[in-house]
Amino acid sequence: MAKKRILSGMRPTGRLHLGNLLGALANWKRLQDDCDCFFFVADWHALASDYANTDNLKDYIHEIIIDWLSVGLSPDKSTLFIQSHLKEHAELFVLLSTITPLSWLERNPTYKEQKEQVANKDLSTYGFLGYPVLQAADIIMYKANAVPVGVDQLPHVELTREIARRFNHFYGKVFPIPDPILTEVPKLLGIDGRKMSKSYNNTIFISEKPEDISSKVSRMVTDPQRARRNDPGNPDVCNVFSFHKLFSDKGIIQRADRECRIAGIGCVECKKILADNLIKFLAPIREKRDYYEKHPEVVSKIIQEGTAKAAAVARQTMEEARSAMKI
Repeated sequence: MAKKRILSGMRPTGRLHLGNLLGALANWKRLQDDCDCFFFVADWHALASDYANTDNLKDYIHEIIIDWLSVGLSPDKSTLFIQSHLKEHAELFVLLSTITPLSWLERNPTYKEQKEQVANKDLSTYGFLGYPVLQAADIIMYKANAVPVGVDQLPHVELTREIARRFNHFYGKVFPIPDPILTEVPKLLGIDGRKMSKSYNNTIFISEKPEDISSKVSRMVTDPQRARRNDPGNPDVCNVFSFHKLFSDKGIIQRADRECRIAGIGCVECKKILADNLIKFLAPIREKRDYYEKHPEVVSKIIQEGTAKAAAVARQTMEEARSAMKI
């Protein structure tokens, strides 16, 4: 019985952080054991919003691949490739753009939200409006059965499903209709209590050095009502405790929960324990990362082999699409 095919991508915007690890990569790592997984660096998607500054794009692409390998994505289990290395994505994007109604793109909630909220970039471009069509091309190119997403990304997958249905309606059934795989994303805020984001400068990177982890954890926001060491706290509103629940063992979690409420443990000590646990958790990832940083030829070979495997599938798909459209 053929394995279920999974497709997902990530934009290269810099080093990946703990939010990326828990929100996507941990799930990708699980899926690759039982599914036929295609994971790609979405560099063209990065251009949709960051077209004005591409100086670091090549470095970011290299960094993201190393991060993927470091957390356990395996080229023996998954196909890892770079979007722009496969021009078939651009071709299918053009073909799908001819059948996609403009109204579908204009009501995309992400498009409307970012147009309103992102003030420092001009997003009034065709590329930004049309990126969901490119996203649809990315997914159906590999005839993916499913796409792992969080709840906020469900409209993106639904738009892909509508575009695939419309193509099949006009030209015959070429593309399967992909299903979303809802991913439970653990709540993980940045060190300042806001959403973890590079734009807020509040991240802990998965490639972070031990001393930097300790420094960042020491600055983490805790219960605002706990002004002094002897004040009892409420771990339910403390970001440090939310990290303990994800990165500490059961005994530490229970101790922090119990003793914080009676001022039996201070925030400084609680943060020190968390920092030690984070350093221990990330140690094997850092070790793998060190290897790939010292062996760039290994990374290049993995990209080349993944691109070749993806290209074979993409070429076959485009032959079918052209034939169906009689072009």
